[in-house]
Amino acid sequence: MSAGPDFSRFAPRQLAALRRLDTPRKVQDFLDYGLAYNDSAEDTCFSPLEVLRRGKAHCLEGALLAAAAFLLHGRRALLLDLRAGARDDDHVIAPFTENGRWGAVAQSHFCGLRYREPVYASVAELARSYFEFYYNSAGEKTLREFSAPLPVTALRPEWLYSPKDVFFVSRELDGRRHYGILGPVREEELRPADSLLREAELLGGSRAPLVRRRPKPYAAIKRRAGHGRPVR
Repeated sequence: MSAGPDFSRFAPRQLAALRRLDTPRKVQDFLDYGLAYNDSAEDTCFSPLEVLRRGKAHCLEGALLAAAAFLLHGRRALLLDLRAGARDDDHVIAPFTENGRWGAVAQSHFCGLRYREPVYASVAELARSYFEFYYNSAGEKTLREFSAPLPVTALRPEWLYSPKDVFFVSRELDGRRHYGILGPVREEELRPADSLLREAELLGGSRAPLVRRRPKPYAAIKRRAGHGRPVR
């Protein structure tokens, strides 16, 4: 467990960039407009320092950068795994609280899988807010579980600054307790995602398929475009 965040390895320019991200809204703006989406064909899990060096991030990397900004500004820094069913991939967000309510910052090709205002009464309510926007190329709504929040302070300290991939973060998220979302609703009863919503969310984005083979747990970088690795 880390004794505290170590920003000493960040260059002045990189640290200045994080210092400007003093609210969740500014963090989301930076993810949306200040970084490219990490469309690398290789599995990666960049630390926040590497994200700033390279100028790109997929969803887990974006959530880690958000956590770094939260820590620097004295906020609690958490990660939350949204787990999909068998025909889709997972997503990682960085939840936060304001005035006792939950919101989230997230990196995604899909606007519906990004920011959430802090209006949700619980983590479960926050996680379920992503349900209607979470679908695969067949239009099937695929969000099935959400994890217990993972404090980044429980991770090995190199999550923040390592020049190597920090795949151990993904392993920690995979190992967290997960909670079901559907309840008594059966999958076959779910209405397909709205076709106009699907078309609108693809405007300006990648046209690659929304589903890829689920990676092995030790390399589970959360491959959905919007959900992690570059797909959309």
